Amino acid sequence: MKKLMTLSSVLALTAGAAMAQDWEISVGVSPGEHAEIMEEVAKVAEPMGLEIDVVEFSDYVVPNQALADGDINANSFQHRPYLENQMKDRGFELVEVATTINTPMSLYSEDYASPEEIPDGATIGIPNDPTNGGRALLVLQQKGLITLADGVGLVPTVLDITDNPRDIRIQELDAAQLPRSLADLDAAMINTNYAIASGLDPVTDAIATEENSPYVNIIVVREGDEDEPWVKPLVDAYHSDEVKAFIEEKYNGTVLTSW
Repeated sequence: MKKLMTLSSVLALTAGAAMAQDWEISVGVSPGEHAEIMEEVAKVAEPMGLEIDVVEFSDYVVPNQALADGDINANSFQHRPYLENQMKDRGFELVEVATTINTPMSLYSEDYASPEEIPDGATIGIPNDPTNGGRALLVLQQKGLITLADGVGLVPTVLDITDNPRDIRIQELDAAQLPRSLADLDAAMINTNYAIASGLDPVTDAIATEENSPYVNIIVVREGDEDEPWVKPLVDAYHSDEVKAFIEEKYNGTVLTSW
């Protein structure tokens, strides 16, 4: 009997050790492709011993705060310039552990089929956060609607507009509100995730799209967690052939992989 108990104890310890190799984490995402892709990542990660709880946030502000506060373990919704701006402004101690996707920002309109058709005095909506707002202004410059001052980098503001020949009015709104506000605007610069979440198709509905985007998205964790054992299976699952095939099939070129 004593031998049996000893064997049972060994088996229990072995099972406990095996269970200790499994991890359960929560990952914050924004609506649209970030949420959809992370759900697919979760499927791939499960056989690796990693259970991912996908937590969807409705805006761009809360996911970093939730991560910094310890409410989630990682997030996957933002590009590097946005993270850097958030860390500078809010003092977050966060770190990038992998790149994910690139989603070019596009211009949408219910009334006009191209930037050239947008009339004098039109109102164009852009995101009101510094990095995505700056990104939107750079696209408007690419399309010939405005001119920005030299040397503004990736985060210009409306104050950097040096030439506005059509007297375009720039209206800054929360990024998540732009699809819902499109009917009240002549056009709007909308991030792909919010466009997809609202039913817009970046291929058929956009009237202009960002070219040569430097805004690759990233997976972020708290500083000090980058060497946690669950980070590698999270990244490996995201960078898997299965997830790449899912992205290519589902988004038809509107969402680009970084690996």
